[in-house]
Amino acid sequence: MPEFLTGWPFALVFAFLFSGAMLRGQGIYWLGRLATVQALRHTHPTEGWRLRTHRALSGQGAQRGVELVRRWGLVAVPVAYLTVGVQSMVMAGAGILQVPWPRFTLAQVPGALAWAAIYSTVGFAVWTAALAAAAGSPAGIAVIVALAAAVVGAVVVHRRRRRPTTPAER
Repeated sequence: MPEFLTGWPFALVFAFLFSGAMLRGQGIYWLGRLATVQALRHTHPTEGWRLRTHRALSGQGAQRGVELVRRWGLVAVPVAYLTVGVQSMVMAGAGILQVPWPRFTLAQVPGALAWAAIYSTVGFAVWTAALAAAAGSPAGIAVIVALAAAVVGAVVVHRRRRRPTTPAER
């Protein structure tokens, strides 16, 4: 658990984490919902944060989130809280699909409750212990470096496969 929360009573830590999960989910949902209309349909930015937002909302991550919400419905929203790396995609996907706000919020509550329960009890402790155990031994450090190299390699290979190979294909 973050150090600034250690002296707090459990109920306040839980409420703080639940509120943070709800606010984050709502923020990404509204970014997807509002910014999609503005950024993708009405603008053609060439630089800065507008271009980055445009690319993020029209990129593969957001499209995967859209596909997950289309395939699984609103069940994808609470389940996304139990994953790493899928939450933002699903929340943005729900916004892009213009899921009605009350339905999205009701779907979000169980996931945010589960996330807060996990991280106010064992979540941070397990994460910290795993990192400490891995970083405390030469084998653990080697595994961390190997995993990082594998991720970087996979991203590079994936991007090269998507890139057009000849000027005619561009």
